[in-house]
Amino acid sequence: MPRLPLCCYMHVWLLVLPAKICALSNEASDIDVLVLLPQENSYIFSIPRVRPAIDYALKSINSNESLNSGFNFKVHYNNSNCGNEALFSFVERSFLKKPDVVLGPVCEYAAAQVVRMASYWNIPILSAGALASGFGTKKAEYTHLTRVSPAYSKMGEAFGAMFKHFSWKKALLIYQEDKERNCFFSIEGVYAVLEAEGYHTTTLTFDLRHPLEIEEIIKSIQESEGIVVMCAASNDIRDIMLAAHHRRMTNGDYIFFNIELFNSTSYGNGSWKRGDKYDTEAKQAYAALKTVTLLRSVKPEFERFSMEVNRSLQKQGVSGADDSVHMKSRQEQIISTSHRNLRQGLHHRHFQVNMFVEGFHDALLLYALALHEVLKNGYSKKDGDKIVQHMWNRTFEGIAGQVSIDENGDRDGDFSVIAITDPEAGTHEVVANYYGKNQSFEVQPNVKIDMFIQRLPHDENRVHGNRDTPPCKSCGLGESAVTGIVVGALLGTALLLAFYFFRKNYRITIERRIQREECDIGKHRQLREDSIRSNFSAA
Repeated sequence: MPRLPLCCYMHVWLLVLPAKICALSNEASDIDVLVLLPQENSYIFSIPRVRPAIDYALKSINSNESLNSGFNFKVHYNNSNCGNEALFSFVERSFLKKPDVVLGPVCEYAAAQVVRMASYWNIPILSAGALASGFGTKKAEYTHLTRVSPAYSKMGEAFGAMFKHFSWKKALLIYQEDKERNCFFSIEGVYAVLEAEGYHTTTLTFDLRHPLEIEEIIKSIQESEGIVVMCAASNDIRDIMLAAHHRRMTNGDYIFFNIELFNSTSYGNGSWKRGDKYDTEAKQAYAALKTVTLLRSVKPEFERFSMEVNRSLQKQGVSGADDSVHMKSRQEQIISTSHRNLRQGLHHRHFQVNMFVEGFHDALLLYALALHEVLKNGYSKKDGDKIVQHMWNRTFEGIAGQVSIDENGDRDGDFSVIAITDPEAGTHEVVANYYGKNQSFEVQPNVKIDMFIQRLPHDENRVHGNRDTPPCKSCGLGESAVTGIVVGALLGTALLLAFYFFRKNYRITIERRIQREECDIGKHRQLREDSIRSNFSAA
């Protein structure tokens, strides 16, 4: 077989070498972004819903010199669902090539595994989820995790500020259990803060798979005499509020709070209207309900962002976020068509953009900022720990306003309290705000403070009675207590009468016996005297 001259080999090598160098150069100038989210649109943080927000962020990065470091961002979307698939997808992708940054997962159990692995491999990981309190301890396993949405513990701090502001002492925390335990993690954040600050807290849970035990819930509310904080599907919230209203517990005796963070019907969103015969009663009941949700700032760019995201969803044929669920709810999540009422007058034009869509947009911006700074300091894109340090303890401009990441890599949370301010119309407005960075709670001007004042049944007004207030079964003594008192009084009277007649009969019997004995003694004495006389006569 003839051998080719050495010059031929050199010629071929010189032809191939530029292509290889070009490929290596392109690879070095790429930033591989791995997005781990569910593909299924039943999740409000699915890939089709979040992708438009990430595309929007990429446009901002490429057009901004302070964000653009000359790298080309290559985004890979992998289906994570909400379980072990997230870890499998991450490992399989990493066998080919480790990503430079990971966005997601959202679900707690899926995120825990991926975050541990990414931290071990020195890969920055940013998520708009992983909100459970356990992720707050970063040193051991979650060293590279940055949370760009407020964690549940931040919401707990908002409740702590309210308890301090209004001098509340007790809390009853009610939540529903489901497979992914979203409400459990939400209430856990509130519980941890209130317990740490010395407030008395009790919890009540009900299982999503079983019928709602309304009577048990109402009994627990009455016994607790505390501020009621609920996390459940919107239809269950409505059922509880209707039951409380029927027992006249919505007239100020109890203060009800409802948690709604995701702009989804799976978290009761304060909406009372269903178009059924109970709407009028529900509207009256919801006058006692306050909803805690994320604070929204009105920003022109956010309006444009929201419109573009919604336009992209429509092109994909994806329904709005309000029609999706974050967790499966009772009867496969009964979808309410009236939840838009809560958002009317607040931010109705972008109600479909939930905090996950917004959060992942801001996550990519934050990473680009940190990367740009790290490269200027002489480090590379592979210095994950340095990039993480530059993402923590800083404030930057997000799509909806300023985003503040604390020294632990968690976003400070700003929250609003929404309540019905017009009982006739049943419309909601923001009545108070909590600002997480300076930990301040502020009631809105012209808001009546009475809606935050709890008047329990043992209050002075309830003891002395109010003629304008109709009688109430839950006020004062219950029916069983009154029945017990009446029966006890009757039994006591009967015993007294029995004792009286017994004593009277006993006296009469004694008196008769004494008289009989006196009579017998008299006769006996007379017989003795007669006997003595007869003896003397005989003598």
